[in-house]
Amino acid sequence: MALVLPRRGLLLVEILFWIALAASFFIFPDRLYLLTQILIAALFAVSLDIALGYAGILTLGHAVFFGMGAYTAGLLAKGGWAEPLTGLALAFMLCGLIAYALSVMVVRAGELTQLMVTIAVGAICLEIANQATPITGGSDGLQGISMWPVLGAFDFDLWGKTAFVYTFVVVLALFVIVRRMLQSPYGLALKGIHGNRKRMYALGSPVEGRLRFAYAASAAIAGVAGALLAQTTEFVGLDTLSIDRSAAVLIILVLGGTGRLYGGIVGAIVYMVVHDFFADLSPEFWMFWLGLFLMAIVMIGSGGILGGLSRLVRSARS
Repeated sequence: MALVLPRRGLLLVEILFWIALAASFFIFPDRLYLLTQILIAALFAVSLDIALGYAGILTLGHAVFFGMGAYTAGLLAKGGWAEPLTGLALAFMLCGLIAYALSVMVVRAGELTQLMVTIAVGAICLEIANQATPITGGSDGLQGISMWPVLGAFDFDLWGKTAFVYTFVVVLALFVIVRRMLQSPYGLALKGIHGNRKRMYALGSPVEGRLRFAYAASAAIAGVAGALLAQTTEFVGLDTLSIDRSAAVLIILVLGGTGRLYGGIVGAIVYMVVHDFFADLSPEFWMFWLGLFLMAIVMIGSGGILGGLSRLVRSARS
């Protein structure tokens, strides 16, 4: 989209986009739980886009950091400190540090090896969480989480009003930070590495250092998304670490468009809304209809939804 719209026009579209998301609080007051889940999935997809779409790191185990963030926030709350922002900060730092340590293996590996390493790490973490029943709750999940009010003033209500506003503010703040990072010289360097790593080596760019930082930043934001899920639902299950969740967020990102900043958000909105629609329309065969929908989107062309919109705008202008 940034290639076909003037800078002011693009800024206006962005502002209207976020205003529309905020207005959904008033337009769909009875669907706040779904809207909150969409925002969390969108943040998770944006985190994956940093690693996959911009840095070119192939991963099918990104749910590891999502689950780590969820368990971190959940265990902190259950341990006696249920202040929401502290849980987000701890999940951010812990996931970022662990990912930076793992990035030594991930960054230096080839593409297929990256997939194998990330899948293996995910399987190991899932089994550890499953066996550590006294800590994580095992297959029953981590229960008994009770969050304190946000900023000491806003309780998490049964209707999900506080959860939506809290999640929206966190997602918007992190998105602005990610946007600034990816539009900085560092973000341009990531695009160059993704496009031609050998040329960036020849230019003297610290390729491995930048890729390791990108992987860590991606994991840290995924951890915040997981922490938001734990805090807003007050439950953490093993599925937060599963490869199914990793595959789902990958589908969301490809659906919206990789390397396009807003691809993860648009993909999350479309995927979650269509998922909910087909689940209500046909409870027995909703996966079949969802699969047909995803195949139709892929057949339209590459680049996902934003790629298709970009081509339409370019055709209209020419």
